[in-house]
Amino acid sequence: MNCPIFLIYARAANGTIGRDGQLPWHIPADLKRFKALTMGADGEGLPMIMGRKTFESLPGILPKRRHIVLTRRETWDSNGAEIARSLEQAIGLATDGNEGRQIAVIGGAAVYDVFRARADRIEVTEIHAEFEGDTFMKPLGAEWEVVAREDHAAEGDLPAFSFVTYRRRDPQSAE
Repeated sequence: MNCPIFLIYARAANGTIGRDGQLPWHIPADLKRFKALTMGADGEGLPMIMGRKTFESLPGILPKRRHIVLTRRETWDSNGAEIARSLEQAIGLATDGNEGRQIAVIGGAAVYDVFRARADRIEVTEIHAEFEGDTFMKPLGAEWEVVAREDHAAEGDLPAFSFVTYRRRDPQSAE
């Protein structure tokens, strides 16, 4: 079964995506977009694959979405999440009973790295400011192209940001 996989994250201008297990910014529109994208168009919720630290950073189980945690820890209290020990097992759990629906990969950096080769879409909130952090993402390479962009100006204490949708380029069109 082939379910489309997409990554979703927010990235500061200097590559920061996290600090001390949290986002180093609070942008309500980004959180609203995250919810909309991970709920899916029908509102039924998508399976979300994440690492253990990302799961532990959540405020709890997010409603209507399956939480699949990729971890090497042998013993860990999953608190309602499904545990996967490999990329293949995580995809298998996410596709079980999920005929053709999308799979959202929500972090952290190491999980994004292993899923990037399998993703066909990446949803990024590009924050047009630098933030201190301890978790970083490299810019996307030439294999990705922007297919949608929504820019938002700075407002009060909020930095300017853009919602950007990337799709994997067709290898033949890259020549």
